[in-house]
Amino acid sequence: MIASSLTAARRLARLLLVIVALAFAGTAFAAEPSDADIDRLLKASRAESLLAGMVPQMEAVQQQEFDKHFAGQEMTGEQKAEVARIQAKTQEIIRKALSWEQMRPVYLDVYKKTYTREDVRAISKFYESAAGQRMLDKNPALMQNIMSAVQQKMVPMLEELQAEIRNIPVTPPPPVSPPQKRRRTR
Repeated sequence: MIASSLTAARRLARLLLVIVALAFAGTAFAAEPSDADIDRLLKASRAESLLAGMVPQMEAVQQQEFDKHFAGQEMTGEQKAEVARIQAKTQEIIRKALSWEQMRPVYLDVYKKTYTREDVRAISKFYESAAGQRMLDKNPALMQNIMSAVQQKMVPMLEELQAEIRNIPVTPPPPVSPPQKRRRTR
Protein backbone atom coordinates (compact mmCIF):
# COMPACT_ATOMS: atom_id res chain seq x y z
CA MET A 1 0.00 0.00 0.00
CA ILE A 2 2.80 2.43 0.89
CA ALA A 3 4.71 1.37 -2.23
CA SER A 4 1.72 2.12 -4.46
CA SER A 5 1.29 5.52 -2.80
CA LEU A 6 4.96 6.30 -3.42
CA THR A 7 4.62 5.21 -7.04
CA ALA A 8 1.56 7.42 -7.49
CA ALA A 9 3.38 10.35 -5.87
CA ARG A 10 6.38 9.84 -8.17
CA ARG A 11 4.10 9.73 -11.21
CA LEU A 12 2.39 12.92 -10.07
CA ALA A 13 5.77 14.59 -9.50
CA ARG A 14 6.94 13.54 -12.99
CA LEU A 15 3.70 14.84 -14.50
CA LEU A 16 4.13 18.18 -12.73
CA LEU A 17 7.75 18.35 -13.89
CA VAL A 18 6.67 17.74 -17.50
CA ILE A 19 3.94 20.39 -17.23
CA VAL A 20 6.39 22.95 -15.79
CA ALA A 21 8.97 22.11 -18.47
CA LEU A 22 6.37 22.53 -21.21
CA ALA A 23 5.25 25.85 -19.75
CA PHE A 24 8.81 27.16 -19.75
CA ALA A 25 9.44 25.79 -23.23
CA GLY A 26 6.35 27.65 -24.47
CA THR A 27 7.59 30.95 -23.11
CA ALA A 28 11.04 30.35 -24.55
CA PHE A 29 9.56 29.85 -28.00
CA ALA A 30 7.31 32.88 -27.55
CA ALA A 31 10.18 35.32 -27.13
CA GLU A 32 9.39 39.00 -27.40
CA PRO A 33 10.53 40.58 -30.65
CA SER A 34 13.36 43.07 -30.48
CA ASP A 35 13.04 46.67 -31.61
CA ALA A 36 15.24 45.76 -34.60
CA ASP A 37 12.87 42.90 -35.53
CA ILE A 38 9.88 45.24 -35.40
CA ASP A 39 11.70 48.01 -37.27
CA ARG A 40 12.42 45.50 -40.03
CA LEU A 41 8.71 44.64 -40.20
CA LEU A 42 7.64 48.28 -40.13
CA LYS A 43 10.03 49.06 -42.99
CA ALA A 44 8.93 46.03 -45.02
CA SER A 45 5.23 46.84 -44.48
CA ARG A 46 5.74 50.53 -45.32
CA ALA A 47 4.17 51.52 -42.01
CA GLU A 48 5.74 54.99 -41.95
CA SER A 49 4.46 55.95 -45.41
CA LEU A 50 1.02 54.48 -44.65
CA LEU A 51 0.87 56.59 -41.50
CA ALA A 52 1.98 59.67 -43.43
CA GLY A 53 -0.80 58.99 -45.93
CA MET A 54 -3.38 59.01 -43.15
CA VAL A 55 -2.63 62.59 -42.14
CA PRO A 56 -4.16 64.28 -45.22
CA GLN A 57 -7.22 62.04 -44.89
CA MET A 58 -7.69 63.05 -41.26
CA GLU A 59 -7.20 66.70 -42.15
CA ALA A 60 -9.86 66.37 -44.87
CA VAL A 61 -12.29 64.85 -42.36
CA GLN A 62 -11.50 67.66 -39.95
CA GLN A 63 -12.13 70.23 -42.71
CA GLN A 64 -15.50 68.62 -43.50
CA GLU A 65 -16.47 68.77 -39.83
CA PHE A 66 -15.57 72.46 -39.64
CA ASP A 67 -17.50 73.13 -42.87
CA LYS A 68 -20.58 71.30 -41.56
CA HIS A 69 -20.40 73.04 -38.21
CA PHE A 70 -20.23 76.53 -39.70
CA ALA A 71 -22.41 75.94 -42.78
CA GLY A 72 -24.93 78.71 -43.38
CA GLN A 73 -23.59 80.90 -40.60
CA GLU A 74 -22.78 84.49 -41.34
CA MET A 75 -19.41 85.31 -39.82
CA THR A 76 -17.41 88.47 -39.54
CA GLY A 77 -13.87 88.61 -40.88
CA GLU A 78 -12.62 88.34 -37.32
CA GLN A 79 -14.68 85.19 -36.70
CA LYS A 80 -13.48 83.63 -39.95
CA ALA A 81 -9.90 84.36 -38.96
CA GLU A 82 -10.48 82.72 -35.56
CA VAL A 83 -11.96 79.61 -37.21
CA ALA A 84 -8.97 79.47 -39.59
CA ARG A 85 -6.59 79.78 -36.63
CA ILE A 86 -8.35 76.91 -34.81
CA GLN A 87 -8.28 74.77 -37.96
CA ALA A 88 -4.56 75.38 -38.39
CA LYS A 89 -3.95 74.55 -34.73
CA THR A 90 -5.99 71.34 -35.06
CA GLN A 91 -4.02 70.32 -38.16
CA GLU A 92 -0.77 71.00 -36.32
CA ILE A 93 -1.93 68.80 -33.42
CA ILE A 94 -2.91 66.00 -35.82
CA ARG A 95 0.42 66.19 -37.67
CA LYS A 96 2.39 66.13 -34.43
CA ALA A 97 0.35 63.33 -32.85
CA LEU A 98 0.63 61.18 -35.99
CA SER A 99 4.28 61.95 -36.73
CA TRP A 100 6.55 58.94 -37.07
CA GLU A 101 8.60 60.18 -34.10
CA GLN A 102 5.47 60.04 -31.91
CA MET A 103 3.96 56.87 -33.37
CA ARG A 104 7.03 54.62 -33.71
CA PRO A 105 7.17 53.91 -29.95
CA VAL A 106 3.44 53.11 -30.06
CA TYR A 107 3.98 50.68 -32.93
CA LEU A 108 6.90 49.04 -31.09
CA ASP A 109 4.84 48.60 -27.92
CA VAL A 110 1.74 47.28 -29.69
CA TYR A 111 3.70 44.87 -31.88
CA LYS A 112 5.57 43.54 -28.82
CA LYS A 113 2.28 42.96 -27.02
CA THR A 114 0.69 41.30 -30.05
CA TYR A 115 3.35 39.23 -31.80
CA THR A 116 6.17 36.88 -30.87
CA ARG A 117 9.65 37.26 -32.33
CA GLU A 118 8.91 34.32 -34.60
CA ASP A 119 5.69 35.98 -35.84
CA VAL A 120 7.42 39.30 -36.55
CA ARG A 121 10.25 37.63 -38.44
CA ALA A 122 7.84 35.52 -40.53
CA ILE A 123 5.60 38.50 -41.35
CA SER A 124 8.68 40.58 -42.26
CA LYS A 125 9.89 37.82 -44.54
CA PHE A 126 6.50 37.76 -46.27
CA TYR A 127 6.37 41.54 -46.76
CA GLU A 128 9.93 41.51 -48.10
CA SER A 129 8.93 38.87 -50.67
CA ALA A 130 7.63 39.73 -54.14
CA ALA A 131 4.15 38.51 -53.13
CA GLY A 132 4.19 40.68 -50.00
CA GLN A 133 5.24 43.75 -51.98
CA ARG A 134 2.48 43.11 -54.54
CA MET A 135 0.00 42.82 -51.69
CA LEU A 136 1.11 46.17 -50.31
CA ASP A 137 0.92 47.70 -53.79
CA LYS A 138 -2.61 46.39 -54.32
CA ASN A 139 -4.02 47.03 -50.83
CA PRO A 140 -5.32 50.54 -51.62
CA ALA A 141 -7.29 49.23 -54.61
CA LEU A 142 -8.46 46.26 -52.54
CA MET A 143 -9.75 48.54 -49.78
CA GLN A 144 -11.48 50.80 -52.30
CA ASN A 145 -13.16 47.78 -53.91
CA ILE A 146 -14.24 46.44 -50.52
CA MET A 147 -15.72 49.81 -49.53
CA SER A 148 -17.57 50.02 -52.83
CA ALA A 149 -18.96 46.50 -52.39
CA VAL A 150 -20.04 47.27 -48.81
CA GLN A 151 -21.77 50.47 -49.94
CA GLN A 152 -23.62 48.60 -52.70
CA LYS A 153 -24.76 46.04 -50.16
CA MET A 154 -25.83 48.68 -47.64
CA VAL A 155 -27.88 50.93 -49.97
CA PRO A 156 -30.89 48.57 -50.26
CA MET A 157 -30.82 47.92 -46.51
CA LEU A 158 -30.74 51.64 -45.71
CA GLU A 159 -33.57 52.32 -48.16
CA GLU A 160 -35.62 49.61 -46.46
CA LEU A 161 -34.91 51.14 -43.04
CA GLN A 162 -35.86 54.60 -44.29
CA ALA A 163 -39.16 53.20 -45.58
CA GLU A 164 -39.84 51.68 -42.16
CA ILE A 165 -39.01 54.97 -40.46
CA ARG A 166 -41.39 56.85 -42.77
CA ASN A 167 -44.17 54.42 -41.80
CA ILE A 168 -43.84 55.15 -38.09
CA PRO A 169 -46.88 57.17 -37.02
CA VAL A 170 -45.85 60.43 -35.47
CA THR A 171 -48.06 61.79 -32.74
CA PRO A 172 -47.34 65.19 -31.33
CA PRO A 173 -46.33 65.29 -27.68
CA PRO A 174 -48.97 66.43 -25.21
CA PRO A 175 -48.99 70.16 -24.53
CA VAL A 176 -46.86 71.25 -21.64
CA SER A 177 -48.64 73.33 -19.07
CA PRO A 178 -46.71 76.18 -17.51
CA PRO A 179 -45.37 75.51 -14.04
CA GLN A 180 -47.71 76.42 -11.21
CA LYS A 181 -46.61 79.04 -8.73
CA ARG A 182 -46.17 77.64 -5.28
CA ARG A 183 -47.93 79.24 -2.40
CA ARG A 184 -45.88 79.98 0.60
CA THR A 185 -47.01 78.39 3.77
CA ARG A 186 -46.04 79.71 7.15
